[in-house]
Amino acid sequence: MTLIKSISGIRGTIGGKVGDNLTPVDAVKFASAYGTFLKEGRGKLVEGSKLKVVVGRDARISGPMIHNLVVNTLLGLGIDVIDLGLSTTPTVEVAVPLEKADGGIILTASHNPKQWNALKLLNEKGEFLNGVEGEKILQIAEAEAFDFSDVDSLGEVIQNDAYMDIHIDEVLNLPLVDIEAVKAAKFKVVVDAVNSSGGIIIPKLLELMGVEVVKLYCEPNGHFPHNPEPLKEHLTDISELVVKEKADFGVVVDPDVDRLAFICENGEMFGEEYTLVVCADYVLSKTQGNTVSNMSSSRALRDVTNTHNGSYEASAVGEVNVVELMKKNNAIIGGEGNGGIIYPELHYGRDSLVGVALFLTHLANKKMSVSALRASYPEYYMSKNKIELTQQIDVDAILVAMTEKYKNEDITTIDGVKIDFAEEWVHLRKSNTEPIIRIYTEAASQEKADVLALRIIDEIKVIAGI
Repeated sequence: MTLIKSISGIRGTIGGKVGDNLTPVDAVKFASAYGTFLKEGRGKLVEGSKLKVVVGRDARISGPMIHNLVVNTLLGLGIDVIDLGLSTTPTVEVAVPLEKADGGIILTASHNPKQWNALKLLNEKGEFLNGVEGEKILQIAEAEAFDFSDVDSLGEVIQNDAYMDIHIDEVLNLPLVDIEAVKAAKFKVVVDAVNSSGGIIIPKLLELMGVEVVKLYCEPNGHFPHNPEPLKEHLTDISELVVKEKADFGVVVDPDVDRLAFICENGEMFGEEYTLVVCADYVLSKTQGNTVSNMSSSRALRDVTNTHNGSYEASAVGEVNVVELMKKNNAIIGGEGNGGIIYPELHYGRDSLVGVALFLTHLANKKMSVSALRASYPEYYMSKNKIELTQQIDVDAILVAMTEKYKNEDITTIDGVKIDFAEEWVHLRKSNTEPIIRIYTEAASQEKADVLALRIIDEIKVIAGI
């Protein structure tokens, strides 16, 4: 089964059978459930007023088809649509409150390959729905108790293709973004946007900051030239081009531009886990405050936060969980170790544009190479692995068994099982977006992280009998 229904939305592969994949019927069904949820939340509307939803999509091949289905379903429910067309996840998140909309839908499967697509659902603040809200939408979808509007009450489409530029302006107007310092540094940067909408918005942001841009895979045609997840093994082309072009660094984003990775001037990975660390270091150097990341993220953020006399907290995995804890702990920056930067000064959502602008300003102020900047942070190494799930594998039983096996260690069970050893850690959890168990480890060297991961994987296989 490749249709995954979760509190964060619906995600699946295009084609196949209804209910097993993301077919046109499934797209209409869940768009109907979301629209119905919004209508129920508003109760009886004031006469003549309508709900309003912002919709945008990434550049994947199935985008126009899913986009048309979703937009027209909302219109059929009597909901007006602010149609951003080709956009990014953070751009839609920025647009929702600026448009005073009742919600938003982003059509993207984020880092998943081209055969996938998804509906990501937002509230009126432009933030992801919480667990209770997501569960309610799943129930509405299951019941299929939709009440569509009559011919005189259909919604209308308002096209607005200005929001990428508006988003860029919002980022450039942030107090901690120093355009003049960046211009003076005369940076040269290579951009790999995996042929999605980041190929439009990231180069434009860089050029407005006075950066010379070398484009790689920036044609938004949805034909991903490599696996779109910004991991080292997928980024050999940009690593080689950064060196060849004698660029200062490389920028990599995923298809919907909420994950950000950097390449050092020598072609080495800056480390996706360190995207948040470096941006937090800059923000904390200018503003006293706290940080939050999820429990699958590097300890390096904790160390850097402590250096600036702030408080660090770890949340369950998932952007909505990070945001909830950030608000609770008054965090001034946070995010996820997958390259997701959340900077509340702009909005509570992972945003690669904010990350790029903060990183450029920090680098311009430091006046050092990107590899030297990376070397200035605590050295941690992660190993990210996964085990494909079959119907025979009882994930909950595996997690209970691992908890019992390591009961004398520091264990956290708010999201799967995290085992904190003195010098390293392992986090085991069932993915919300793919049929897999994720096994993340971190240690003081890559070898130690890999050895720990292999040991844990072997132990899981013994427990599962595979």
